[in-house]
Amino acid sequence: MAKHFQQSPLWVQFKCAHGWTHVTHNGVFVLIRTFRLGFFKVSLAYVPLAPEPDTRIPTPTAGKDIAYIKQLDYFSEELKFLLPKHTLCIRYDIPLDFATVAERDGYNATVSDMAALSHTDIRKSRVDVQPPDSVLLAVSQSEDEMLAAMKSKWRYNVRYAQKHGVTVRKVTADSPDFSRELESFYGLYKTTAARDGIGIHPLDYYRDLLERGQASGGETDIALYIASHEGDDLAAIITLCTGEEAVYLYGCSSNEKRNLMPNYLIQWTAICDAKKFGCKVYDFYGIPPTDDPNHPMHGLYLFKTGWGGAEVHRPGSFDIPLSRLYGLYTCAEKMRAFWHKKVMKKIRGR
Repeated sequence: MAKHFQQSPLWVQFKCAHGWTHVTHNGVFVLIRTFRLGFFKVSLAYVPLAPEPDTRIPTPTAGKDIAYIKQLDYFSEELKFLLPKHTLCIRYDIPLDFATVAERDGYNATVSDMAALSHTDIRKSRVDVQPPDSVLLAVSQSEDEMLAAMKSKWRYNVRYAQKHGVTVRKVTADSPDFSRELESFYGLYKTTAARDGIGIHPLDYYRDLLERGQASGGETDIALYIASHEGDDLAAIITLCTGEEAVYLYGCSSNEKRNLMPNYLIQWTAICDAKKFGCKVYDFYGIPPTDDPNHPMHGLYLFKTGWGGAEVHRPGSFDIPLSRLYGLYTCAEKMRAFWHKKVMKKIRGR
């Protein structure tokens, strides 16, 4: 299994330029965030999508479940001596993909049950760091095969946008008028944030990301795509291509001319470019877990699953506590998530 992009030196160095530090243990990058919790200065250690399960363990059975818990336990015991003194916990995003929510939930339940048997204080985090549910589109297929696999309405919308004059331009850090293009993206992102009740980073965060992609010498392609019509910028996305993996990181759109379907053409353009780069999969990176029409992000689920990719469901975040303050932190974390995901969205009419 190829390493996830979050385990790449480029991504780790990028995060360390924006508030994190890191240590490396057995080839695994561990991000560290230090902050104040009341009167205490504390840290959180975060291991994104690593370590990978020992490949010598054969199938995803209960035996594998408990073996992987022990693997995390050994890794944590060695790692904790490299961490700041007041580290609250080691948080893992487990790098396993399941085809259904039921299989994923079954695995998580087994991990919780087996933790007691293995004498490991591992527990499901109240908040997931990375989106555990996603869609992976095989871009190793031909373009005709990908078009045939997507829903007919998606093919129609791509062609509709093309027919009605929507164009898509690819922007990198060495493009002419890069700063102006980035400002246009950020304006669209602020519009989307106000509409959907989401948080965004400062402008320089996205500038730095794109500049690091340009400086990678072609090893990683980080690009901004902007869809426009008659001089109006209507939608924008940022994607990352590295090795065999392409990831849709950020997306935003205008409130104007949505009937021209710019979001479909911009995704199709990025998918085709990922194929040209040599990627095998395009990760849409984040959907609701099920096709629930009552879910506030059901429209996102429909949009991302309509391209013909396979749904994947990952275990999400698990913690190994290291401090007596861990319980206080998780309560504060849960309250913060509730405030942003429930209260603020209600206030904004979502």
